[in-house]
Amino acid sequence: MSSMSEKISQAASLIAQAKHLVVFTGAGISTESGLPDYRGPDGVWTRRDKGLPPPKSRRIDQVSPNSAHMALVELQNHGKLGFLISQNVDSLHLKSGIRPELLSELHGNCLRTRCMACEDTFPRDQSPKVCHCGGDRFKSSVINFGDNLPTADFDSAWTHSERADVYLVIGSTLLVTPASDLPAAALARGAPLIILNLGETPLDAQATLHIRGKAGELLPRIVSDALSSLVP
Repeated sequence: MSSMSEKISQAASLIAQAKHLVVFTGAGISTESGLPDYRGPDGVWTRRDKGLPPPKSRRIDQVSPNSAHMALVELQNHGKLGFLISQNVDSLHLKSGIRPELLSELHGNCLRTRCMACEDTFPRDQSPKVCHCGGDRFKSSVINFGDNLPTADFDSAWTHSERADVYLVIGSTLLVTPASDLPAAALARGAPLIILNLGETPLDAQATLHIRGKAGELLPRIVSDALSSLVP
């Protein structure tokens, strides 16, 4: 069994060598910002299944990106982030400074509304009366159970997943489909898979590297090591 420092070094080396790094994030990347996850020991669905009320959570307008979010911004700013796919609706990737064209929010964004005709999204407090496509019906962009994922977001996520030469999963149990099919698509194309998560996932046995720990503690170390090895 590799030590944690060895795993961090291995992950940093893979990321430094990547030509098209794709990152996939779940609720676990945002827990250190004060938001609950869903299937962790005290997660939303875990407590529901035990007949307990939801865990306490900070209001979304009081939540800020944490060190894991900012580490991904560092990768972006150094040209090492090919694409970012997120299951989260908390808008923390956009707040952190991730460029919208590099981000696919598969499950929507609680601060944005969506045109029901063309699927374009708008800031919640700036929704037009009529969309550029002519549509005049808007709803929250957050995807509920049973809803289809937004076509453009999923198509972009799939395209980049198939292009990935390194795939990094952070804070996701990889249990929610069809989002969880994306890392498997990258694996099928031969991309090394790195999983950084506190719990187990169905892809652990196939992962090149599985790092168990908190994203806010470990990801900045991985990214720092990766960037320091780049030739100026």
